[in-house]
Amino acid sequence: MLVSLASIAGTYSTPNNAATLPDSAQTELVYVGTQKSQIDALSLDTATGKLTAIGPVAEGPKSTWVAVHPHLPILYAVDDDNAREGSITAYAVDRGTGALTKMNAVLTGGNGSTYLGWDAPSMTLFSANYASGSVSSVSVNPDGSLGSLVSTIKETGSGPNRRQASAHAHSAAVDPSGRYALIPDLGADRVFVYGFDRATHTLSPGDESNSRAFVVPPGSGPRHIAFGMSGEFVYLLTELSANLMVLRWDASQGHLMLVQSVPTTSPEFQGAKSGAELAISGDGRFVYVENRGENALVVYSVNPESGELSLVQRTSAGGEKPWGFGIDPSGKWLLVANQQSGTVNAFNIDPVSGMVSNTGQSVDEPTPVSVAFVK
Repeated sequence: MLVSLASIAGTYSTPNNAATLPDSAQTELVYVGTQKSQIDALSLDTATGKLTAIGPVAEGPKSTWVAVHPHLPILYAVDDDNAREGSITAYAVDRGTGALTKMNAVLTGGNGSTYLGWDAPSMTLFSANYASGSVSSVSVNPDGSLGSLVSTIKETGSGPNRRQASAHAHSAAVDPSGRYALIPDLGADRVFVYGFDRATHTLSPGDESNSRAFVVPPGSGPRHIAFGMSGEFVYLLTELSANLMVLRWDASQGHLMLVQSVPTTSPEFQGAKSGAELAISGDGRFVYVENRGENALVVYSVNPESGELSLVQRTSAGGEKPWGFGIDPSGKWLLVANQQSGTVNAFNIDPVSGMVSNTGQSVDEPTPVSVAFVK
C-alpha cells in the first residue's frame, strides 16, 4: 500500500552547514539510524578511517534501521514506532553532500518495523515487524523507489522470558536458492522458514512452515541471521542468551540443523546477556558479533569445511550498549553504533587475522543503533 509521504514520514531536512564532500573514491557516506526520529550522515575516509559528521539529513519517523540499495545511491529506513503501523521510506542520496530526498513510502502491514532485509535478485525488501510479530515483503521498482506491500505473515509463539509473551520477528534472510526466507523470532524461540517466490515477491507459510521452523533452547531469543559464503551454513545470533549458532542448511528440504553453539559472552561475565548484531567478512573467513550486554566485539574464524567457529578476539566496542554495526564496502572498516554512550566508533579490520583495532576515531550521535554505507 502506497501512502502519502507527509502522513508518515514528516519533512526532511538538510544540515545548515552542509558542504560538498571531497570528490574522492576514498570517501564513503555513512547513514546512521537513531532512536531520536532522525537519520544522521557521516563521511568516512577509507584511506585513513577518519570520520566527519555531516549532521541530520532526515526527520520524521523513528528510523532505527537503515539499509542501502545494492546498486543505486538510495537509502531505505523503517518506522519503528510500536504504537502505529510501520513503514519503509525510500530516499535518493546526493553523493556530493549526503543530503536525502524522499522518493516514496510504503506501509508494512505490521507494527514496530525494526529490520530491513534485501533479496537483490528479486528486488525485494523484507520488513521484520517486531511489535506485531510479523514479516512483510515489499517490491522495489527498477529506479529504486518502493513498489507495493506484497505479503505479510503473522507469527505465533512465546517463551519463558518476560519479553517473550508473544512472537517478535526480528530479521530476515533469503537462502541462496531464492526459494525460502528465514525469519528469526525473538518471542517464539524459533527461526521460521517460509516459502518465497522471487517472481512475485511473495512469502508463503505453506503447510509445512511449522515443521520447518528451527527451535532454539527456551529463552534464547533469536535476533539476527546470515548465510555463510557457501550457502551451506547459517549463522544465528540470539539476543537473550547471547549465543552464536552454526546451522547447516538443507536447501532441498528447507530445514536447518544445529552444528555448533558458542557463547559470545566471556566466562566471567555476570550481567544481563544481550546479543546485538553479526556480520560475515566479504571473503567468508570471519564472523563478527556485537555483544550488547558486555559492550564487546567478538571475532571468530570460520572452518570452511565444517562451518564451525573458533574464537579469534574479544575487545571493547568503544562505548556503551553497542546496538548495531556495519562493515564498509572496502572491508577495511567496521563502524559501531554505541547507543547508550551516543557515539559511532571506527575500527580497522586486519584482512589476514580478521582482528579489529579501535582507531580512536568517533563521532557523537544521538542514540545511534544502525549504520549503512553509500560509496
